[in-house]
Amino acid sequence: MADVPLQVISENSTSERRITPSWSITQLKRKLEPITGIPPSSQRISLKTASKESIPIEAADEDVVLLSNFPLSTYAELHVIDTRPASAKLNFNDTSGVEKYIMPPEEYEKKSDSVLAWKKAEKLGRFNPDAPSLEKAKIDAFELEVRSRGIEVGKRCRVGGDDTRRGEVKYVGEVKEIPGSIGAWVGVQLDEPVGKNDGSIGGTRYWGTESTLKHGVFVRPERVEVGEWPVLNDLEDMEEI
Repeated sequence: MADVPLQVISENSTSERRITPSWSITQLKRKLEPITGIPPSSQRISLKTASKESIPIEAADEDVVLLSNFPLSTYAELHVIDTRPASAKLNFNDTSGVEKYIMPPEEYEKKSDSVLAWKKAEKLGRFNPDAPSLEKAKIDAFELEVRSRGIEVGKRCRVGGDDTRRGEVKYVGEVKEIPGSIGAWVGVQLDEPVGKNDGSIGGTRYWGTESTLKHGVFVRPERVEVGEWPVLNDLEDMEEI
């Protein structure tokens, strides 16, 4: 009889396998051990057919009973249950004890089928011959934005057009702690503690002293509007009671 493709399903794996009907149940269990990680003596196998009927694959003498005695059908599901107690099972999802391999940079650079090799071939990122000029253009654009908006340390401002996010410009320049960023950032100390930091980022302090209150935020120049933005007084418009 021809081999039958079945879906072998266990707790730790699912894969398509070709099953030979002339195998005995014992042979099947031996072949399933390297696939499922379950010893033959601890396997409980059932066959789920297209009609969703679950048929146990078992017999009094599994050495002689062949799989041809069961209704094997193409792409039926062969479920393999591990009958061992939880304490006896191997945890294949625990990788804490697995030694991790890190490829040396010089070896990675020699590979021809890596992302790095693809970037080199396509002249992307730092391999783009125009990259330096493009980077300078971005830096110049941010500097122009700073000048045209009149952004200077000490000036009052608001952030993102939000009238409730008023504050004072405390820093203008690069912030190397922000990954992948180039060009000028504007550090603003907000009047209210609704910022992302206290004036420091990535261990570098740009203004002020350490505080549990987060008044600080770093934004690009286009989000800063300099002007006469006094500190809001929430009680100013309240009527006397």
